[in-house]
Amino acid sequence: MNRSNLTTLCYIEQDSKYLMLHRVKKQQDMNKDKWIGVGGHFEPGESPEECLLREVREETGLELLDYRFRGLVTFIADDCETEYMCLYTSDAFSGQCKECEEGTLEWVEKARLKDLELWEGDYIFLDLLNREVPFFSLKLVYQQNHLTEAVLDGKELEIS
Repeated sequence: MNRSNLTTLCYIEQDSKYLMLHRVKKQQDMNKDKWIGVGGHFEPGESPEECLLREVREETGLELLDYRFRGLVTFIADDCETEYMCLYTSDAFSGQCKECEEGTLEWVEKARLKDLELWEGDYIFLDLLNREVPFFSLKLVYQQNHLTEAVLDGKELEIS
């Protein structure tokens, strides 16, 4: 079965920290050594919310009690199919974190995120989340794993 090009990603928040996943356990992983939120690919017949809840439960052991759909991120890269990611945040959950098969989970101060190894485009949408920007559409174009274009709500952003 082909993997869906639809995904979810959630930043779970507690005490000014996000639960981050350091992707260090899988050998074949395009996110290897990067820090990301939790989420993954849709399974057949899933809605974005069903995918979100399942992925968070599978990767962290937590049950989300409430969440916000914050934006749609379109990833275009020269070496893979276009991916459409539904971006969520949550600060209401129950349960205890468990060990994750894909990497190490760690609560990271939001102010420290800039010090982590993230995808270049992640800094853009994390800033949008931090500034409480209402629902947004962000297109990120990568060539050879380097961000070459970013378009927010149809307007090109300057990339440094």
